[in-house]
Amino acid sequence: MTSKSLLLSCALAVCISAPAFAKDLNSVGLSMGSLSNPYFIALTEGATAAAKAINPNVRVTSVSSEYDLGKQFTQIDNFIAAGVDLILVAAADPHAISSAIERAHKAGIVVVAVDVEAEGADATIETDNTRAGEISCEYLAKKLDGAGRVAIQWAGPVSSSIARVEGCKKALGAYPKITIIDDIQNTKCQRDLGMNVMLEQLQRYSDIKGVFPICEPAAIGVNLAATRLHRDDIVITSVDGSPDAVEALKTKTLLAGTASQSPREQGRLGVETGYNIMNGKAPEVKVRMLPPQLITRDNVSEYKGW
Repeated sequence: MTSKSLLLSCALAVCISAPAFAKDLNSVGLSMGSLSNPYFIALTEGATAAAKAINPNVRVTSVSSEYDLGKQFTQIDNFIAAGVDLILVAAADPHAISSAIERAHKAGIVVVAVDVEAEGADATIETDNTRAGEISCEYLAKKLDGAGRVAIQWAGPVSSSIARVEGCKKALGAYPKITIIDDIQNTKCQRDLGMNVMLEQLQRYSDIKGVFPICEPAAIGVNLAATRLHRDDIVITSVDGSPDAVEALKTKTLLAGTASQSPREQGRLGVETGYNIMNGKAPEVKVRMLPPQLITRDNVSEYKGW
């Protein structure tokens, strides 16, 4: 081999073996459900910490869609125009959001779904919401001694809401003496709506014994409504594991138990997964589900929280 050929050969070997330069993470956009919900604040904080661990100078922008698809479209389009490197989205609608995700992909932006599924996302990080609904309502049934009329409050047609209701119905279905009397009221995971819906339900169904609001802000509202009407015989369970729920479980409220989530972990994993995808490393599983934990008055002191 001539010296020229040897040099060319060595140069080619270096090109093949040298690692590619990692893409920078300079800007991250988050379109969350509602930043009035502590859950999404914690998720944002987890995502921000993970992004700053990658690049201390990264710019993280978190906005609230308030579960309005049109508003979320505008937010994602604004992120695209701003040239963000990564988008985390808690989809207002798991299927209709796909067109906005497609626009982001055309602009070369990775999109990771958090909290709920989003059609077309590069990866999804969420709680095992079916299991969360199941363990929460199993505990509700036990607290009711397997009998009574129960109301379910959901939060609209997002995947987490649907899955929690399915898990709850599966658990309650094992108890023939439990009747679900209302499962169509949408609280949008808001305290005021949870309270107002509960006030209406108590007027229509005076014999309600149990309530499963699928998220804790609504559950806190349910507790306020029931307390206002002196219905201290009602049992409430929910999902989230928020600081408010921890306080409620440690004090005299009607909240008996809840299934925990890990919003900070979702935010962290969302950013880390997205950054790896940006740099050509596909996740081992496209949908990663984090296991929930049942938190009750008996074990709340051991719960680490968010």
